[in-house]
Amino acid sequence: MRNVWLLTFAQAFAACGTIMLVTFGGIVGTELAPTPILATLPVSVSIFGVACTSLPAALLMQRIGRKRAFIGSACVAALAALGIAFSVATRNFWSLCGSAFFIGANMAFVQQYRFAAVEYVEERLAGRAVATVMLGTLLAALIGPTLGQFVSRWGGWPEFTASYVALAFLCLGAALVLTRLPTPQRNLVIATSASGRSLRELLQIPDFKLAVLAGLTSYAVMSFIMTATPLSMHVHDGYTSAQTSRVITAHLLGMYLPSLIAPLLVSLLGVRLMMLLGVACNLACIAISAWLGHAFVHYFTGLVLLGLGWNLLFVAATTLLTASYAPEERFRAQGFNDLAVFGSQATASLLAGTAIETLGWETLNLVTLPLLALVLWSIVRRSALRSD
Repeated sequence: MRNVWLLTFAQAFAACGTIMLVTFGGIVGTELAPTPILATLPVSVSIFGVACTSLPAALLMQRIGRKRAFIGSACVAALAALGIAFSVATRNFWSLCGSAFFIGANMAFVQQYRFAAVEYVEERLAGRAVATVMLGTLLAALIGPTLGQFVSRWGGWPEFTASYVALAFLCLGAALVLTRLPTPQRNLVIATSASGRSLRELLQIPDFKLAVLAGLTSYAVMSFIMTATPLSMHVHDGYTSAQTSRVITAHLLGMYLPSLIAPLLVSLLGVRLMMLLGVACNLACIAISAWLGHAFVHYFTGLVLLGLGWNLLFVAATTLLTASYAPEERFRAQGFNDLAVFGSQATASLLAGTAIETLGWETLNLVTLPLLALVLWSIVRRSALRSD
């Protein structure tokens, strides 16, 4: 598990990019955007960067290996973080969006850490490896907002400029950790193979389709609500940036803290029940947010449940996905999965700004119900097929 822990610590540094954008991007966007509707555009552009880069990232890793691709993307992210700092300092909204794209592009590589971890362990430990790497983002959830808020006014620069300068050093820290990562010998053999089923054939596999749908839903629902939260709290309801940051940090802890026991949950509950529990947590979040009000405790509780629901649904989906394809099909399957998952996330986060301004907080939450209903129907259908 040594190499899995190396990936975990690298993720702890690298994942701070997206977390800082989510925590502070909407606030900065509100100050710099030409219209309030575009306030969440930097966050959306970063997620669009994840979606656009997911398939090219998989193909690049197939060609040059995961290690070199991971290190290169971390260095690009460090430059992008400095670009964001410059954009905030000069109050250039469009430059901010452009730099945010490359933070997202790096996350397309970071999301592959979980798949890389599986390659360093026996098949029976796949769920444990995935959950362990996700603990890196738990550390990032603690490091990113806390460090970003602490240094936000340093240097006499505009607020949050120094936060992104600090982020550049965190990204370089990820690159440094990754230099210690070896390349599995089996990785070299499989990476050159173009054999296996086509994407069309993979999409005929019920488990593969359910895994993609569950992963897509976990991110779309989470991103739609989470991206709108800083705007609803800080801009509409007048909570301070520190209070908003605490809610987002609690949400991120809800997302990644369950990874401590995720391997146990996978073995005890199985992927189907984990998915059902994930959907239930999302529904509880929506009920609190849509019907109980705008008090701090409602935001806090709802966002923690949203994070927990995401974790259960996403870990179960990833575990199911890795069992649904052959080794020689992994880059094809993983690339398509991440393209679908982060494409939906990008769309959800982009729509969040418009939705919070036109629909309001309560209706915004209710809009996610049809997608969750589709996952429930797919889980029931899969269970029925298995019982035949």
